[in-house]
Amino acid sequence: MKRLAKERDAVILAHNYQVGEIQDIADHVGDSLALSRVAAKADAQTIIFCGVHFMAETAKILSPDKTVIIPDAAAGCSLADTINAEQLAAWKAEHPGAVVVSYVNTTAAVKALTDICCTSSNAVDVVNSIPRDTEILFCPDQFLGAHVQRETGRENMHIWMGECHVHAGINGEELRAMVAREPEAELFIHPECGCATSAMYLAETGVVPKERTKILSTSGMVAAAEKTKAKKVLVATETGMLHQLSKANPLTIFEPVNRAAVCKYMKMITPEKLLRALQTGQDVVDVPRDVADKARLSVERMIAIGTPSRTKE
Repeated sequence: MKRLAKERDAVILAHNYQVGEIQDIADHVGDSLALSRVAAKADAQTIIFCGVHFMAETAKILSPDKTVIIPDAAAGCSLADTINAEQLAAWKAEHPGAVVVSYVNTTAAVKALTDICCTSSNAVDVVNSIPRDTEILFCPDQFLGAHVQRETGRENMHIWMGECHVHAGINGEELRAMVAREPEAELFIHPECGCATSAMYLAETGVVPKERTKILSTSGMVAAAEKTKAKKVLVATETGMLHQLSKANPLTIFEPVNRAAVCKYMKMITPEKLLRALQTGQDVVDVPRDVADKARLSVERMIAIGTPSRTKE
């Protein structure tokens, strides 16, 4: 496939939640912020995006003159589906003058109505970049929003009640039980998780070891995995993340807090579908130029904030 990609002048990007075989084939593996940066700078004329549809849309927004292909156009996102452009427009009308911060897990149409996007790795920095006396509308993830509000202390921040069905299913009781069984393990927790707010509370009250509890983006998890000396790390995020963590540190055991935390949309991309995409050029992702032009501003502002995430070169 590498040879075919070169012949097609294509670069293959894969999110950390993809199946291991896809991650191993890809030219770059990372979180959505890292891959957005790669897509914007890629020399290849064709971008094959192994992820979910909003990610491929973001690549097209940043590279309108390039061909962007997703191996399965049906690979959607339950979190992105929790808010649409009409709902955001109505919310903005209720709060004139507010700055809209949208998690990158949103459609192009929502990004077009957004002032600045963010990912889990730079959401706190994005909110801190906005004057403290300015009202903020944060969408669509309620758990990431709660984490950001706690970290920044912003009282004038309104949070949309959306959630990722996979991350929401990783709850505080599960986490508490795992910690009881593995008292020496470190904890890596994605801020989208339903357990993230619970984890921070449990850490403050001493139920969960505060010094070993880390709220991290997926790229932050890889960086922390490289440095940890722990024998075992409990990981609260989509299970595809374990592949990169184990590669980053083969000496540590990485165990999911919930083995059922599997995103069916991420797993829709298979090596067979990737091969088909390279052979046939399906499925092409397009974003209307007027929508892309508006959305690009919010994405470029996101990319300008925070440090680059780790990718597989």
